[in-house]
Amino acid sequence: MTRSFRVTRRAAIAGAVGAALSAPMINRGTYAFAADPARAYSRRAVDLVASSLVIDMLAPLKITTSPAYVAHRLTDAEAAEFRASGITGFHNAYGLGGPGAKAQALEYMAGWQGFVGRNSHVFTLVDTADDLDRAKRDGKCAVIMGIQNADQFEAVEDVATFRRLGLRCAQLTYNSQNVIGSGSTDRVDGGVSDYGAAIIAAMEAERMLVDVSHCGDRTTLDAIAIARGPIAITHSNARAIAGHPRAKADEAIRALAAKGGVMGITGVRMFVRATDPTDVGHMADHVDHVAKLVGVEHVGIGSDADLNGYDDMKPDEYALLKAGYKGSYAFRDKIDIDGFDHPRKVFDLTEELIRRGYSNDNIGAVLGGNFRRLLAQVWG
Repeated sequence: MTRSFRVTRRAAIAGAVGAALSAPMINRGTYAFAADPARAYSRRAVDLVASSLVIDMLAPLKITTSPAYVAHRLTDAEAAEFRASGITGFHNAYGLGGPGAKAQALEYMAGWQGFVGRNSHVFTLVDTADDLDRAKRDGKCAVIMGIQNADQFEAVEDVATFRRLGLRCAQLTYNSQNVIGSGSTDRVDGGVSDYGAAIIAAMEAERMLVDVSHCGDRTTLDAIAIARGPIAITHSNARAIAGHPRAKADEAIRALAAKGGVMGITGVRMFVRATDPTDVGHMADHVDHVAKLVGVEHVGIGSDADLNGYDDMKPDEYALLKAGYKGSYAFRDKIDIDGFDHPRKVFDLTEELIRRGYSNDNIGAVLGGNFRRLLAQVWG
């Protein structure tokens, strides 16, 4: 969902996540973290997160409307939250678009890569899938630079330019029509344009991951069909469960999997369930649905939130964020779901997958192994 706004009207949202930590054992094989002793997890869950390469394929480093945040140096407490999260790979992407999108994107790339460099004791940039493995070994958070739109590609040649500047993933559209295709909240979906097909070809040639998370139904299916190799739905849910226009129909999930793609499941409340209560168990229902529909090797995590979620935002920023979307988004009082709204949310999801009988190998695949395989295949 994460949308960005410039200083004027677009609120800047972006994100990434942290690396695994050890935890002191308390009784009966349960572990707690010093930063949050009220939360305790089973030894199996802690060991699984610690041994897995956890990748969140939509994890803005910080949801904020402040353009100055990219100059921020993390406090010790903030750095500790990233390290305790259990997440190694953070796909730091947010929505840009409209007039001046290319200039916005250039500023975004410079600002957030500068933020990573300024906080290099915590973060490292990702160029190849091997960088994710290296970050895991080094105990760092690996930042994948992405943009949730393709308006910045004013010419086909711009794909290569942004690839050189560090962009590793881009959505084709962000909810609304652009020159490439239609968005998930458009009334009419005309599919991928001729120009859009050329952009997809250029992205594949440049080894940039194509993402259709916010695309409309026909545009999603067109993009999958046009692409020669696998692409991604980095952050969405199953419409068969949630009934939301931003969720994906089973037809799209099947087509994605047939090409070898992976779909990340989000923890955004209205994408998870139409009514409350909505918690991490309901999020796991979407993991179950995709795994049963096309195989567990095609599902992962794309939380679509920073470590602390949306509901922690300042009231004025929160109101501005909600105002930036059409009524079909159907916001409720809260955006985050219960149990997936704090820095150690990956542990809660892991516990839920354990409860449902997933094997260690399958949990590791969902936590990041599947996206690691896809990224290696796309990036080379």
